[in-house]
Amino acid sequence: MSCAPDTYDSTAGSLAYHFQQDFGTPPRIFRAPGRVNLIGEHTDYNDGFVMPAAIGFYTWVAVSPRADRKLHVRSEEFPETLDLALDELAGPPQHQWSDFVRGVAAVLQARGKQLAGANLIIEGQVPMGAGLSSSASLEVAIALALLSAARTEVPSLDLVKICQRAEHEYVGTRCGIMDQFIAVFGQSGHALMIDCRTLQSEGLNIPPDARLVICNSMVKHNHAAGEYNRRRADCETGVSILRQSVANVKALRDVTLADLEAHRRELPEVVYRRCRHVISENQRVLDAAGALRSGDLDRFGQLMRESHRSMRDDYEISCPELDLLVDIASGCDGVYGSRMTGGGFGGCTISLVRSQAVKEFQKTISKKYKDATGIEAPIYVCSAAQGAAEWTSLK
Repeated sequence: MSCAPDTYDSTAGSLAYHFQQDFGTPPRIFRAPGRVNLIGEHTDYNDGFVMPAAIGFYTWVAVSPRADRKLHVRSEEFPETLDLALDELAGPPQHQWSDFVRGVAAVLQARGKQLAGANLIIEGQVPMGAGLSSSASLEVAIALALLSAARTEVPSLDLVKICQRAEHEYVGTRCGIMDQFIAVFGQSGHALMIDCRTLQSEGLNIPPDARLVICNSMVKHNHAAGEYNRRRADCETGVSILRQSVANVKALRDVTLADLEAHRRELPEVVYRRCRHVISENQRVLDAAGALRSGDLDRFGQLMRESHRSMRDDYEISCPELDLLVDIASGCDGVYGSRMTGGGFGGCTISLVRSQAVKEFQKTISKKYKDATGIEAPIYVCSAAQGAAEWTSLK
C-alpha cells in the first residue's frame, strides 16, 4: 500500500458529501497526519532529541457549527455516536475513543477558548494500534475543527501543547511531545530533528531515491495499559538518583554515558538499562542528523540498527514479531537500515529502502513473515508528508 496523495480529493469529497447528506450544511474539512519515527525512541519525554516524519495517512474531520453547546460526533471507525455537552467534560479517562475528543475540547476551554457546539464526522486513515500515532493525528484534527467552529485560533506551538495535555489528562498516556509536534509541523520530503527541550526543529532532506517503508506486525499495543508509563517512571527514578551525584541534571538529556557508568552501582539494574538506552539514543539522533546532512544513508542505516538493538535489549519494548521483521529486512538488498518504531510492544517497523529495491523488499517481507507467523503484514510505502491543515482543494 502506498500513502500517495492521489486519493486525498476523493476522501475529502466523499466526507463532504456524507456530511451534507446528514446535516444539511457544507462542512469545513481538516486533516492531520500520522507519523513514523526514523530514530529517537522514548527520548522525547526525557528532554532529548527525536527524528520523526509525517506520513500521508491522515485523520480527517468535517465540521460545522450548531446552535447549542453540544458536540455531536460520528466516526467512520466506531459504531457509536457521541453527544458531549461542552459544559460537562470533566472526568477521568474512560478508555474509549471519546476521551480524545472530550480531552481536546476540555483543554481548549481550560486555555480560555470559548468553544461553540458543533457537528463532526471523523474519518481515520492512520492504522490504529500500529505505533503510527493515530491518537495525535486525531487530537490535532479535532482541535483544528473545534477552533474553526468557534471562529478562533491558537498559535501552532500552543496547539501542540494543548493536544499533548489532552492525552496526558483525559487519555491517561504520559506521552512526550513528538507526536503532536510532527502532526502540526511536518514538512513534505523532510524528517524533522526536534529538540524536545527547546522545541526547536530542523528539517532534514530525505533523498528522493530512498523510501520509507513501514511494515505492520499486526501485533496491537496499548500505551495507556501501563508499560509506556512504567518506562517513563523508570527514567524519572534514574534522574532522581543521578542528580544527587551529577550536577545540573534535570532530565536524562543532561546525563552522559560516562556519568551513567560512573554511578552505575547506585542504580537498580533495570533503571540503569533504561537510562542507557535513552542516553545512547540521544547521541544516535544527533549522529543520524549529521548523516542526513551529508547524504550518508549507509551510516544512517547503521544507526537505525543500533537503535533497534537498544530498544530490544535495554528498553525492552520490542516483541518477537518486530524483531523478526527487522531481521528479514536487514537481509534484503537495497535496505539501508530497519528498526521498530513507535512506543513499542507491537506496532510497526520502519525501513529505509532504495527506491528501486522496494518491490522486491515488499515481496520478501510478506512471504517470509507470513511463513514464520501465519500473519499477513500490511506494508506501507511512504514519503515524508506535510503537517496538519484545512483541506482546500475542493474550494
